[in-house]
Amino acid sequence: MKKRDFLKSSAALASMVMIPSSIWSMKRSKIRIAQIGVGGMGAEDLNSMSSHSSADIVALCDIDSMALDKARKIHPKAKGYSDYRVMLEEMKDQIDAVLVSTPDHTHAPASIMAMNLNKHVYCQKPLTHNVTEARSMMKIAKEKNLITQMGIQVHSFYDYKLATILIQAGIIGKVHTVRAWTNRNFGYNGPVPKGKDPIPESLDWNLWLGTSPERPYKEDYYHPGNWRKLVDYGCGTLGDMGVHIFDTPYNALALDVPLTVKNECRKPNGYGYPEKNTVTYTFPGTPYTTKNLTWIWSDGQYPLIEENLNLPNKDELPIQGSMFIGEKGRLLLPHFMQEPRLIVDGKYKKIDISKYSEAQKIGDPIREYDIETKLHYHEFVDACLGEAYCTAPFSYSGRLTETILLGGIAGRFPNKKLQWDSEKALFKEAEANQFLDSKYRVF
Repeated sequence: MKKRDFLKSSAALASMVMIPSSIWSMKRSKIRIAQIGVGGMGAEDLNSMSSHSSADIVALCDIDSMALDKARKIHPKAKGYSDYRVMLEEMKDQIDAVLVSTPDHTHAPASIMAMNLNKHVYCQKPLTHNVTEARSMMKIAKEKNLITQMGIQVHSFYDYKLATILIQAGIIGKVHTVRAWTNRNFGYNGPVPKGKDPIPESLDWNLWLGTSPERPYKEDYYHPGNWRKLVDYGCGTLGDMGVHIFDTPYNALALDVPLTVKNECRKPNGYGYPEKNTVTYTFPGTPYTTKNLTWIWSDGQYPLIEENLNLPNKDELPIQGSMFIGEKGRLLLPHFMQEPRLIVDGKYKKIDISKYSEAQKIGDPIREYDIETKLHYHEFVDACLGEAYCTAPFSYSGRLTETILLGGIAGRFPNKKLQWDSEKALFKEAEANQFLDSKYRVF
């Protein structure tokens, strides 16, 4: 969001405490950026970040030499590294910001090292692998007054900004329930693989494992991509699609972390996340909700049969999305690139956007993903230049991530309601507290 629009927005002003005071202090024509992780989603991150005319990619790092070589062909002036620790130490005086696009278990170690070197950080979602890391990253970012952004690109999409405006304007009154869902499945119910496979010549397995426990390499189980399903490295479906789909209701309703959480799923196996989860949260009320808010998340399950999810004209429910259920109606927000739909008395009702002054500032819908997805990255660069502010800083995304992670912990205790004390950062159920952090391996 541009600085001038921020100053005009009363909603943004109300949350100004979240914005680093140094936002307009950095005056450079170019922002020197180092990226950690350039394969998979990292390649997309690199493309989007480097598309900003003031982004200067000066260093690239990846534990897979094939991914690194491919990225360096596109950015031949960037120095190449396999170990982010070496890169940050050697380049600390030559970079302004760091882009972290690694598996979840590496997010915090890499980001914290960068922030301790006073570098601004853009980190992919979910922000961290455990709750203690999320709180640490929020604390460091605040203490060092750094520009930060979590990589939830849809946060900057038109439809999600519009939904936030409509909900906060009271289009369906105070919200008492949110239903959110995806048909995606980033869980694994199978056995722990036995034996080991030859490590590809291009892969530094020790660096890939990083701070996580030692484990033999098995083809098709970890790198690339499948790590999302496994408790030592990823955050399951909640940590993948959940972060995106949670984001708008979380933001629109100005939620904090939950009071209670319960996950209906299979028994834990200590290796993979459950393939199907139904997670129920209760949140304390906000100006946009009733006294308490109930939030129910479902993944790996479709279609969902529930009265509050029935659509007019017997329309089919989107395979991913969220439903706000309020005192005056419902608001459906499909995921993604579809406008929210208002439902009152069982019928669709046309939304007159002209009634909402804030909605006029977000312009017309963009229906080209390659254009709209870059907005979130450019926002970060502009913030580093002192020309904008980040709408998903760690002060916000850390709390959102904590909420997501609490749902994952609840999966360790199926069908048991866990009570969360945000002030103490502890569960009332002591047995659950062991999963709030993890011991780092020395590598």
